[in-house]
Amino acid sequence: MCGRFTLTVDDHEIRKEFGIETISEDIEPRFNVAPGQKVWTIIQNGAEKRAGQMDWGLIPSWAKDPKIGYKMINARSETAHEKPSFKRLMAQRRCLILADSFYEWKKTDEGKQPMRISLANRNVFAFAGLWDHWKTEEEDRFTCTILTRESNEFMNDIHHRMPVILPRDKQNQWIEPVKWSGEQAHQFVEQLTIEDFDAYPVSSYVNSAKNTGAACIEPLA
Repeated sequence: MCGRFTLTVDDHEIRKEFGIETISEDIEPRFNVAPGQKVWTIIQNGAEKRAGQMDWGLIPSWAKDPKIGYKMINARSETAHEKPSFKRLMAQRRCLILADSFYEWKKTDEGKQPMRISLANRNVFAFAGLWDHWKTEEEDRFTCTILTRESNEFMNDIHHRMPVILPRDKQNQWIEPVKWSGEQAHQFVEQLTIEDFDAYPVSSYVNSAKNTGAACIEPLA
């Protein structure tokens, strides 16, 4: 799964990486992004790519209770194209969710050790995400979820699941404004290459979502 991540790079690097001209507001460094919080996303509306914030935790447009979002922070890429909550979104509501690292908790003899994982050759990247628009008379919310997959050999030493990270040359294709079948989207994800990772242990300070400062990413001595 993916339950915490970071986005600490500046606007300039994000514009350069994703080819974004306009960003709705300044992007502040985030060292411990948690479910239920706002996350930076990119969608393609047909005319241009747009960067903006959505709530992390998918609320399907048909949902009666928004609390379902806390149970839908991730979607399994192997089955998302078959599930009622995700099938339509795999076909036509795909987004980029911006990050520069994510956390996972490795089981050790001493307990669970938080690890910060980043890409070895890129400073910023995008998770493959799905989004939806949930609206009532009182609320109007755009929400998203992160696709996950089985871990590769490197990540399997830390956790058996990992987020789907899009290679640079597949980012635009993932969000292009064309309707795919659910199976087409599934095959697209299945064929993605996995880039090399770096990882290092960090303090249990990151365990609490209330802790949001740069201390979250400091390596253990």
